[in-house]
Amino acid sequence: MTSVQTGKRGGSRRVIYKAMNRPYTFINVAATADGKIDTFERKGAAISSTRDKARVDELRAGADAILVGGKTLLAEQPKLTVKSEALREDRVRRGLSPNPIKVGVVSAADISLESDFIQAGPARVVIFTTAQTSISQLETLRAQGVEVFVHDEPRVDLSRMMQTLDEIGVRRLMVEGGATINFELLRLGLVDELTIYVAPMIFGGEGAPTLAAGAGLTRSEAIPLKLTNVERHEDGGILLKYLTDHRR
Repeated sequence: MTSVQTGKRGGSRRVIYKAMNRPYTFINVAATADGKIDTFERKGAAISSTRDKARVDELRAGADAILVGGKTLLAEQPKLTVKSEALREDRVRRGLSPNPIKVGVVSAADISLESDFIQAGPARVVIFTTAQTSISQLETLRAQGVEVFVHDEPRVDLSRMMQTLDEIGVRRLMVEGGATINFELLRLGLVDELTIYVAPMIFGGEGAPTLAAGAGLTRSEAIPLKLTNVERHEDGGILLKYLTDHRR
């Protein structure tokens, strides 16, 4: 059975679907008109407008946790914190931590303890990894206060990960990339909603990442989406909101 709760978070309507022993999960990305989420340099090129950055901050403030995949975690070392002091204070007034839980998914968690992912906060930090991470690194991370879950498989079992997130109290999960984790979550039917800010620019580049990467799907296996909202921004950008097929 699915239950729905509504409320206010960060000035926007909060919707929680409690189903299938996992959080309600939404992917949020900014992409160029040609579908790129970064340049070929893969250094985290700015795509969002000022208005879109404020929207993303509200989404973060309304989430219980924010998740990134291994490439994003290791290459960009994102802070994943709420930038607005007012939004952080609102979370505290509601009995929450100032920032959502940070979740990293990486086969080998060779992340520096000085990384913003670990240090920026205050925030609870959770990493899902595999036996490819050395025992000494696991001990080091845990000594730093990082909660580490180790899966025996060659790659993190994303369905099992979702169950664990549900068990630790994550009801609304925001996914901020990258392309590989986006694709795998979509492929496994673990995503409920997809929001894409399409910026009025072109990056090009065969090596530039797109919204979803991975092995890819045939046309008959394509993941259907339902467009639920289109919003035009004054900068020429467009905000697209989709539900995945099982939410239609």
